[in-house]
Formats: sequence, structure tokens, C-alpha cells
Amino acid sequence: MIDIKKYEHITGKSAIDELYFLGEKLKGKKVKNINSTAVGGGVAEILTKMGPLMKQVGVDASWDVIKGDQKFFVVTKKIHNALHGKQEPFSAEDFDYFSQTARENAKSMDLSADIMFVHDPQPIMLVEKREELKNKWIWRCHVDITEARDEVYRFLRNYISFYDSCVFSAPSFSKKDITIPQVMICPSIDPLSDKNRELEKEEIDKVFEKFGIDRSRPVITQISRFDYLKDPLGVIKVYKLVKKYNDCQLILAGGGATDDPEGMKVYEEVKESAGNDKDIHILLLPQDDLLINALQRGSDIILQKSLKEGFGLTVSEALWKEKPVIASAVGGIPLQITHKYGGLLTYSIDGTAYYLKQLLNEPAYAAQLAKNGKEHVKNNFLITRHLREYLLLFLSVYNKEDVVYF
Repeated sequence: MIDIKKYEHITGKSAIDELYFLGEKLKGKKVKNINSTAVGGGVAEILTKMGPLMKQVGVDASWDVIKGDQKFFVVTKKIHNALHGKQEPFSAEDFDYFSQTARENAKSMDLSADIMFVHDPQPIMLVEKREELKNKWIWRCHVDITEARDEVYRFLRNYISFYDSCVFSAPSFSKKDITIPQVMICPSIDPLSDKNRELEKEEIDKVFEKFGIDRSRPVITQISRFDYLKDPLGVIKVYKLVKKYNDCQLILAGGGATDDPEGMKVYEEVKESAGNDKDIHILLLPQDDLLINALQRGSDIILQKSLKEGFGLTVSEALWKEKPVIASAVGGIPLQITHKYGGLLTYSIDGTAYYLKQLLNEPAYAAQLAKNGKEHVKNNFLITRHLREYLLLFLSVYNKEDVVYF
């Protein structure tokens, strides 16, 4: 059972009192979150924690997941890639099948909550029921759509316009042609969750022993689902460049999301790229937060070499554990890392290799980056801040003059 008062020793009592105050303002309102998967990925992870916390401060919150078959999720994966700028072939049939599945979901789901909080493109069309139900609708976009392919973006924009507000993770993600209020709310981590809480040394050692990883030599880790946009193949190239000069090991660990049909294909390609190098550990993980926590805490340096990111919460997770992080300057990552102060931002394979060699050779510098990074996460990316901003967002749809535009 999540107890919101347990966060007081991190945030201070006044921050928790404010959450109760805002929750009281929403008394009697029902809020329903809807996304495309209950397991895997950052959205599901946040909703798992956010719903119970909302209830504790007095908000009647619930969560539902749309249904779809393999064909539907192949189309939504193509939409996801196209929103990140990838050239994807779309047919009229693709959009028709997406629409058909959305409308089938709308018929079977209870969409009558006072505030419908819809996450990402997969369930976006449910808003067609808004006029009939006369309730409030918010669309939360967790991905960076600044380079979205026109065909897909235009299709989604037709539905965005029916919402009362939309939410992006960074100011740069906003779109000038969206006429409804646009709000910036960064994602967050839960410092008390199994993925982020403190662990005993014995717990960490046990995990590394299980996978045969030698902690007496430097361990470099990237934890992300197996996705081309996370660039695991690029990470292996970085490792091979660094390995010529520094003895180290690489962990590429992650699972898959139920709405991502490409995951296993990427995983097999990563294994092939790793070849017979016994210092490259490719781990296909179950949804085990303690395992991920131990891998991050037992590593020396964390990478997040994404090609595109909505936000990239693995960065904040690693910084919270006071680990030095090297990450691509994409999506919401630059909000989490102040370059050369709380981590290192990179733009290429060669740049990543350069910084990785620097941190391996300068452990004191790496430790200072990690210390500064943790303080930045504490001040900006914990779930209590996130909850506060969601509660203010819900209040804003009833008081539109109070909405802050970006």
C-alpha cells in the first residue's frame, strides 16, 4: 500500500499538505486514465503509482486500457515511429483499421468520468464520445512529435482539437498549429518504489552474481526496452570503441511492452551484434523493478543513447541512485541533465565514446556529476511534483483562464 506521507522526509511536510489541499478542491470529480498497455514502458509505470496517490489525496481516480489485436498494434507502432520522424509506409487501410479498433473500444468502455485523461496516440479517438457525454477531456502526449511525419500528425491533430487541453513533456514539443491550451508537465520517478528505493549491498551482489557479471571491473549499463529508437546497436559500437583503451563490461538490459511488436526483432539483432564477446551481457528482463534497481546501483556508469525520446526517465532513475550518466541530447533528456554539471549530453557514437573514456579515467569527476545530478532530480523529477501538476491541470479544465500556455 502506497502511503503518501512516507514522502515527507524527502519533500517536506508542506509539499504533502498542498497535495491534500488540491485534492480537496477536486472532491466529487471522477478522473479516468486511459492508455494502451498495463505492463511495460514508462506510461504504465507512472500510472501504476499515480492512481493510488491520487486516491490518497481524495481524487476518485481510475485507469483503463484499450484493447487491440496484433494488427492494431503494428499500426500503432508505425504511428509511434512516424511521430518520431521515421519514414513509414501508411495505407488508407491502416488508418481505417486504427479508427475501427478505436470505435470498438469506445463502445465497450465506460468513458463517463468527469475528466477523461487519455495517454498517447493509441486511444486518442475515444474523444469522439466527448460531445455525447459532455465531460472534460485531456490528451497527454508522452512522445516528442516535433519531427512527426505530416500524414500521421494531421490525422491525430483532427482529434487533438476536440480535447480541452493537451500535455507535453517539454516546451520544445509544443505545436503552433494546436489551438487548445498546451501545458508542460514532465514525467517523474517514484523514489520509494522497488525500482528506486535503497538496496542492501548483498541484494545488488546477488543480482550481478546471477548474471555472471564481474563487479571488480567497470560496468557500463543501458536499461531500456529493445527498440531501435533506444539505439542499443549504437551502444555496442560505443563499447567496442572504448574497450580498445579501457577494460570494461557492458550490460544492455530491458524488456518489452505489450503494445510493441518490434521488441523481439531488435533483441535478436542486438545479440547478433554482440557476437561472442563475454563482456557484453544482453539481458531480456521480466517486469522486475528490484532487478532493474540492482543493475543500476551496481553499475559504474549509465548510458541512455536514444535517437529519440519522449522524456527518458531512465536518466532520472540513474541520477537518483547517484550514478554518472551519459545521455543523448534528445527529447526531455536535456531537462534532466545540465551538461558537465549533472551529467553529460552527447550527440554521436564518437562523442559518447569520448565521454565514457573520460569518466572511466576520472572517477572523482564522475562522482561529482552524479552527486549534482541526484540533487537536480530531487528538486524537479519526483512523483510528488508530478502529482501536484496533474491536480492543477484537472482544476484548470474547469477554470481555463488559469491555464499556462507554452
